[in-house]
Amino acid sequence: MQETKPHRQQKRARFVVPSRSDSLLRNFTELIGGPLGKHSSPGKLSSGPYTVERVLIVLTVVAALLAVLAKEYCRVNGWQTPGQFYATCYSDFPELFKNRGLGDGIFPFFTQGSLFEYPVLMGIIAGITALMVPGQGVGSERILGYFDINATLIVAVWMITVLLTARINKRRPWDAAMVAVAPGIILAGFINWDMWAVGLLALGMYFFSRDKLMLAGVFIGLGTATKLYPVLILGAVLVLALRSGKLRTFFVTAGAALVAWLAVNLPIAAMNPSGWRYFFEFTQERPAGYSSPWFAYNLVADRVQWTQMNAATINSLALYLFILACALIGALALCAPRRPRIAQLVFLIVAAFILTNKVYSPQFVIWLIPLLALARPRWRDFLIWQAAEGLHWAAIWMYLGQATSGGSVQHNIDMSYYVLAVGLHMAVTAYLMARVVMDIWAPAQDPLRVHGEDDPHGGPFDGAPDWLRIDLFRPAQSLLPWSSAHRAAEHQQSSERR
Repeated sequence: MQETKPHRQQKRARFVVPSRSDSLLRNFTELIGGPLGKHSSPGKLSSGPYTVERVLIVLTVVAALLAVLAKEYCRVNGWQTPGQFYATCYSDFPELFKNRGLGDGIFPFFTQGSLFEYPVLMGIIAGITALMVPGQGVGSERILGYFDINATLIVAVWMITVLLTARINKRRPWDAAMVAVAPGIILAGFINWDMWAVGLLALGMYFFSRDKLMLAGVFIGLGTATKLYPVLILGAVLVLALRSGKLRTFFVTAGAALVAWLAVNLPIAAMNPSGWRYFFEFTQERPAGYSSPWFAYNLVADRVQWTQMNAATINSLALYLFILACALIGALALCAPRRPRIAQLVFLIVAAFILTNKVYSPQFVIWLIPLLALARPRWRDFLIWQAAEGLHWAAIWMYLGQATSGGSVQHNIDMSYYVLAVGLHMAVTAYLMARVVMDIWAPAQDPLRVHGEDDPHGGPFDGAPDWLRIDLFRPAQSLLPWSSAHRAAEHQQSSERR
């Protein structure tokens, strides 16, 4: 008789089920039999072909089809002004293909004398995708081909971002559905190449959550070479390293990010110095961009005859306000009763940057979507925020339609309604920030920590004891590296480990 060993069932992480954990989603499950029963054990047993990740991919494909349909008017009739604004199908791809020489063979940064107002890696993506379009010239067929190639690649990056968001937190993979079906990505994903930076940051956060700091830093650096905002994650890593005493985590991650950024930028800076500098000069000199609070202020000031702010004044105020916001976020991280999660801090820093920056392009909303899915996965707040962003989306295109067509206000959106839409977008974003701050200060209401987890996205910070903690209300209770209280806490922790 052949001796056989009993089959061992593969262990799987038990999932947090949305129909149980989210009161809003629970109300939408009646058509399919109600919430999942309490005796079921998702994640422990194989679900057959309908795995979470496969369902998320299907949801992303459906959302991508809706995103293409949203641009169908321009795909059929061309990207002409003001029609592309009234049809809400504007995209930078056709404009840059025609007006930056991409359709005529100019490769950003590599063609001497060419100017491109984006970071290096984004220019390389723009140039490579232009070479993929068959034919020559800037005819309507090549413009459509350029849009379709970039849209297809963005959908691929979108899918990768969804899967990475699901894998960063194994117990809550369904939270990635926010990224898969986000109205903000459906509406704004094909405006520019921002999704590439979002995907690179997601890769960086994924490797950081797996404690692979060098790889995390490399992808953060590449994301920064595509769009500057991914570098902001290093601020969160720094304050968490101070709180936990794991300073090496910051230096390794930041060092790898710097090396990756330099590897992309130094060759271009040496080969084409003026073209490389142009992005920084353009960013510094440009006036307030549409939908920023500074642009809204200047619109109101022009109507009520106040003094408008120039680019230099806006640069200074935006920088000071962002520094102040970062200082407050850093103080929160060091003073909170419990160490914040990294996704919470990254969300707060990026949201603060969006609210204070002198430019708010409509596609910037996609920066925050994966971060919110990790920082505060509550569908009610998510849908309220996306509804506000949808209203802003409509308002900006109607306003640009009126501005470019010269039509009368009677048949267009008035400036005051556009300013209100900008204010609504800012107010709801600030509301999300306030909710995340409340979760940090009261961890019992944190959607992740309510299930007993510490920081599943935090990599080396997950479960780490405090090394530095400041108690503003009871300074004597502060934990300082040189204090006797710190030595006592270390002794207690070592005793517990034994």
